[in-house]
Amino acid sequence: MNAKATCTLLSLAAGMSSACVMADEPRTLTVYTYDSFVAEWGPGPGIKEAFEARCGDCRLEFVALSGGVDLLQRLRLEGGSSAADVVLGLDMNLMAEARALDLLAPHQVDLSPLTLPVDWEDPIFLPYDWGQFAFVYDSEVLPDPPGSFAELLDAPDDLKVIIQDPRTSVTGLGLLLWMKRVYGDEAPAAWEKLNDHVLTVTGGWSQAYFSLFMNGEAPMVLSYSTSPAYHMAVEETERYQAAEFGEGHYLQVETAAMLESSEHPALARDFLDFVLTPGFQRHIPLGNVMYPAIDIGEERPAVFDRLIEPESVTFTPEEVQANRREWIREWLNASTR
Repeated sequence: MNAKATCTLLSLAAGMSSACVMADEPRTLTVYTYDSFVAEWGPGPGIKEAFEARCGDCRLEFVALSGGVDLLQRLRLEGGSSAADVVLGLDMNLMAEARALDLLAPHQVDLSPLTLPVDWEDPIFLPYDWGQFAFVYDSEVLPDPPGSFAELLDAPDDLKVIIQDPRTSVTGLGLLLWMKRVYGDEAPAAWEKLNDHVLTVTGGWSQAYFSLFMNGEAPMVLSYSTSPAYHMAVEETERYQAAEFGEGHYLQVETAAMLESSEHPALARDFLDFVLTPGFQRHIPLGNVMYPAIDIGEERPAVFDRLIEPESVTFTPEEVQANRREWIREWLNASTR
């Protein structure tokens, strides 16, 4: 007698239909992430295929939100009843706030393969890629871009940039922290000068980059130092480049973490083990357009050797947690003057 027939008999005899359905279904690992990660052109589809081939009897299901800030908010709202097994997309600037929710479990992954520009020993948050925030410019419209924040702030008013809101966007938060790291107590005055150049502030990166910048609405957009890699490798154009600022560029490390409430803890840990393997990492450079978290050798596209390599600046996650709201108020006040 096959399993389906056995389940049918059990259902009739003992009302066990739900147990039988569960027995027939593969294990489903639910991963909360952001929308660009699971887009057709993003790394999600390839990672899903590779992980499902690895685990055999499982299904990987991505739940896409608009970005890292939304991921944090969803975890805060759902608490211990979250449907997620893994959350993928909280960057280092949101780590301390996420840790304080007390919802996440140790990843138990060997960190020795990591090749980040900073030392990493965190037991909860597992890096999967990294990059630096930067202003990407259209070289056909702006052949001589600013080479520093100082040059940008002092540029003619007709030089316009597109940025993102630090309350809703990790790139917007990155700019907030970058400005604060460079200008310290003088950041409000720097924001006032930058605002003269801001065409618009979008809720997220995708709208700023694809809907506005790529349609020629402004010659500069807040993005990543790695963004030109996609244009060079896929579109075979060097038109879009990242301006290298002499003050240094703010570092972003993106992470994955497992929830304590995961219904499939063994499968979640297998996924986290998978993160630091070539099977996952090979999809990062041109899928997420970021640096992989491990050395993938010749699988890293050669265009990454042609990117700017600025110095990194950063705050600790704890400094961000302690000051984020105050610094956002500082930005809001400067933006309304």
